Amino acid sequence: MFAPVAAVVFAVLLGALAVFQLALVVGVPLGRLAWGGGDRVLTARKRVGSVVSVVLYAVFAVLALLRAGVVGDRGEELWAVIAMWVATAYLVVGVVLNAFSRSRPERFVMTPVALVLAILALVVALGR
Repeated sequence: MFAPVAAVVFAVLLGALAVFQLALVVGVPLGRLAWGGGDRVLTARKRVGSVVSVVLYAVFAVLALLRAGVVGDRGEELWAVIAMWVATAYLVVGVVLNAFSRSRPERFVMTPVALVLAILALVVALGR
């Protein structure tokens, strides 16, 4: 019942985060909000991490939309169920990492975003 709505909101939030990460990749000085906040403009290595993040966000968004039945057949297949739980666990780890970031802006901005994403992922993973 809630999973389709949660999946759409989840995908939209991940899309917004993807735009943020792409801004970091092209050198927009928002690095205090990401990757531990140590660089205003990301290093080349961290930019690669941001590109990987964008790819993961896309995979997670498509997975959630499939699992919730928003696109394609309802994601009741075992691989979709397991993959959504893996994505949920990954996002829970993200909450913890953001909460303990040395960067105050990252802690106060990204931790709530990560928490909302983790909760939405949980709703989709539960399939309710």
